[in-house]
Amino acid sequence: MTSVVVFDYGFGNVRSMVRALANIGADVSLTSDYRQAVEADGLVVPGVGAFRACMEGLKQVGGDRVVIDRLRERKPVLGVCVGQQIMFSSGDEHGIATQGLGVIKGDVRMLDADVVPHMGWNTVEAPADSRLFDGVQHERMYFVHSYAAMQASAPDLTEYGIDTSQDDERITWCTYGNSAFVAAYERGSLFATQFHPEKSAEAGSRLLSNWLDVCKQ
Repeated sequence: MTSVVVFDYGFGNVRSMVRALANIGADVSLTSDYRQAVEADGLVVPGVGAFRACMEGLKQVGGDRVVIDRLRERKPVLGVCVGQQIMFSSGDEHGIATQGLGVIKGDVRMLDADVVPHMGWNTVEAPADSRLFDGVQHERMYFVHSYAAMQASAPDLTEYGIDTSQDDERITWCTYGNSAFVAAYERGSLFATQFHPEKSAEAGSRLLSNWLDVCKQ
């Protein structure tokens, strides 16, 4: 059975994610233990709330080191909602800039829309070769957020001993109001979604199953 750790650092709708993964056959643990988090077949980094608070909480329990160490060993990581946002270079909320993990190059900022937060179902534009969206390219996903990244690219992570130069980058987009934002990101062993797959019904379950297949390899 494929082992997955949902990283518990005080920010995230962790119970629903644990249930969603267990329902598709994963052996799920909810923990912030470094060894368990690094050695599991897959790691989920959830996130709910403010960018700055999530980054501080993650660092307090060594989650930043867990993510970097897993990517160095090419072990799958899935960031969800603010868990995706903190993978980026920085986040700007209420005029306060906070440094993110920087494993995706780009900045997180407020959506440009008449109504914020963006809450509910929306369609996404996934690349044809997406591993996450295999079989669900045209399905709607469930979003709850006020901030997002409008651009994404691969940074140079060689200082961490991480080489992604041979890995294809796949970006899935979504539009809300005047903002076209990053709905999902895939490169090497790093995966991230701005939406909540655990709340996205059958499409979300299929997406998590696709990610779990990656963790089995």
